[in-house]
Amino acid sequence: MTDITRRGFVAGVAAAAAAPALLLGKQRATRYPISFSTLGCPKWPWSRILGQAAEMGYAAIELRGIEGQMDLTKRPEFIGTRVGQSMKDLEAAGLRISDLGASAKMHEAEPATRTAQLDEGRRFIDLAQQLHVPYVRVFGDQVPPGESKASVLARVVDGLRTLGQHAKGSDVSVIIESHGDFTDSPTLLEILKGAAMPNVALLWDAHHTFVAGKEDPAATYKALGSYVRHTHLKDSKPDGTGVRYVLTGDGNVPVRDTVNVLARNGYRGYYSFEWEKAWHPEIEEPEVSFPHYATIMRRYLTEAGVVPTSV
Repeated sequence: MTDITRRGFVAGVAAAAAAPALLLGKQRATRYPISFSTLGCPKWPWSRILGQAAEMGYAAIELRGIEGQMDLTKRPEFIGTRVGQSMKDLEAAGLRISDLGASAKMHEAEPATRTAQLDEGRRFIDLAQQLHVPYVRVFGDQVPPGESKASVLARVVDGLRTLGQHAKGSDVSVIIESHGDFTDSPTLLEILKGAAMPNVALLWDAHHTFVAGKEDPAATYKALGSYVRHTHLKDSKPDGTGVRYVLTGDGNVPVRDTVNVLARNGYRGYYSFEWEKAWHPEIEEPEVSFPHYATIMRRYLTEAGVVPTSV
């Protein structure tokens, strides 16, 4: 996509999205159930995140750091009396927070490190309760060299149960992402069955289960669908031994098929765009990737029979 095409595309999408997206008094906007992760706009302040999300027609935002601070419990917007104002900011923009993205890794074994990971998970759960956010994402995340997979899975399960117990009675669920060394359905199913708690579920990163887990979206959903509470969607192309993230629809990842699978099976969560700009600064800017995703997803969701609703 050339610079001229990008500018024209962004301008056109913004103009089309702005009118239905913003609130007028008490009248609610009607939007498709799409969200984006703030991982994709690592330089944006809180006010710009909300303004751009509303203007582009998003229904929710997924908080994964703001202005480089990944620990949301240390952001001024979510401390003390500022929490109430931040809730009013969301209401004014007609937005919800889909989930909070913690960095906590349940595979860690070293006592001090493990304590710190679990402490982060607890703090995020407490913040989610304050913000009326339903989910806190955590990672599995790795099978360290020299350890058996079975012993690591047991530790991951124990961590999820510890956080699930902390969240009990809070209306917050802990969701483990299909990520790292845990991207195939049999492994994830073993973890989720081991946790066996109603408030421990799955964030389905459909890119990772397809690219790393080598699974078709329909097969993944058949195995894990009852646990799916939230999704991460993105596209990529092979690049050497890894992948290069590309705009949605330009790559080899079956994003449209994933949307169809979710919609056909009655999924009621958000279709969330995880554009990893914070980790891959060379990929497209959020001013390009966010409106592009919104446009593409409106088409995919319409084709799948998903209708916009008031938010």
